[in-house]
Amino acid sequence: MLKNIVILLLASALTTVLLIRSGNEQIHVVEAVPVVPAPTPPAPVPAVPEPARVTPEPAPAPHPITLLLRDARANNALAGAAIGFCLINSKGEAVMEENAQTAFIPASSLKTLTTATALEILGPDFRFTTTLKSTAPIATGVIRGDLVITGGGDPMLAMAYLKAWVDELKKRGLRMITGRVRGDAGIFSGSLYSDFWNWGDIGNGYGSGVSGLNLNHNRYTLAFRAGETIGSPATLLGISVDVPDVDWRNEVTTGSKDSGDGVVIHGGEKTNAIHLRGTVPLGVAKFQVTGAVTDPVLFATHLFSQMLATQGIQVGNSKTAVAEAKHELLKHDSPPLLDIIKSIHATSDNHETECVFRMLGVKVGKRPDVVIREHWKPRGLDFIGLRMEDGCGLARADFIRPLDLARLQFLAGTGPQGAAYKNSLLFKDGLKWKGGAMSGVRTFTGYVTGKSGEEFCFAFMVNHYTDGKAVSELSQRLMDAMKAL
Repeated sequence: MLKNIVILLLASALTTVLLIRSGNEQIHVVEAVPVVPAPTPPAPVPAVPEPARVTPEPAPAPHPITLLLRDARANNALAGAAIGFCLINSKGEAVMEENAQTAFIPASSLKTLTTATALEILGPDFRFTTTLKSTAPIATGVIRGDLVITGGGDPMLAMAYLKAWVDELKKRGLRMITGRVRGDAGIFSGSLYSDFWNWGDIGNGYGSGVSGLNLNHNRYTLAFRAGETIGSPATLLGISVDVPDVDWRNEVTTGSKDSGDGVVIHGGEKTNAIHLRGTVPLGVAKFQVTGAVTDPVLFATHLFSQMLATQGIQVGNSKTAVAEAKHELLKHDSPPLLDIIKSIHATSDNHETECVFRMLGVKVGKRPDVVIREHWKPRGLDFIGLRMEDGCGLARADFIRPLDLARLQFLAGTGPQGAAYKNSLLFKDGLKWKGGAMSGVRTFTGYVTGKSGEEFCFAFMVNHYTDGKAVSELSQRLMDAMKAL
């Protein structure tokens, strides 16, 4: 403050200058310019050194599988197709994903949900049991009542086993059954088919119905002779077994030489009319196709009655009041479940799978799809986006994510039946897998042992494609890439 006052006084003293002259003296007052102190120069700013130049490391090269899937997206032959993939390492970690959290139609890869769950719940030694009972005992060579085949849901029951029963009854002296041969299929309830099986599937052998009493997979074989020209009628030569109460309506014609199996059999549950449509190849003298019986219980009891009659055992046909079959005569056990599952994985048989699927429901007392969900949930598999309308994948309304399908393989392979499950799958060149295919759908799931020795679980799913060759080529390249890991 004092310094400021001094500066002001000095400035004021310099404001006027008096000039005195003799004679005409004038006084000039000149105002001086105030003196402004020079500003203090700013302190110098220290120089900031430039940061050291760091050469960035090159980005890692894309994984060969990533490149494969990238190429697939750019392939015009796969335009419009949906492609999903998931790879899980030996620790259970998903190490590679492509649309892995989007649900796809699985086709027969869905069978692994049924088989893996059945091995853990039913056990590898589980057997389906079919029993022959009667409403009255054998007395002096006669059963005064009915003979009843009580089904246990066995998908493997064949005519040879019923023939062995007939031979045993003959040895016991049976000559007559006054009543009928009946079948009890009550172990499985509901329709023979899933509600979402296609009309074009359920009459054909691969879509045979599922009953509590099955025989020969509920199938028969038809033989056709092609006509002499394309478009001409094909002749129905015969049927492998006697299917009762059926009106065969043959509309099959002749296709080109390379047309393959174009026959579609339209049947239905307990219908009497079976329509045969489509084509057989030109030039074939005996072309065989497999169809599905419409009433499995009637089919089994009809053929068993014929076998009895062939051995001279008379069967009545009187429809007496239905009595309880209390007298157990004979039993037949199926092969162990593990053998059935090996058959399922090798042949992708829908009928066998559905019998196992429904038995899960019987065993636990809940819908089989609920049984499967609840079984794996405590182990962290929630099956997000899963829709399971059957156990075999024939329904196009089935959906599952590649992530969940791959995780199932990991949990099943590391579970209590892991060795049995893995060894039941198809095996070739370091791959253990189950595949699935239908029109516009191709899938694979299972295990691959890489070049490093590490085992990975995988699920590869393609939907909505039009070029099957392109999908086959992509599948093979992907399998080779996984084996190189």
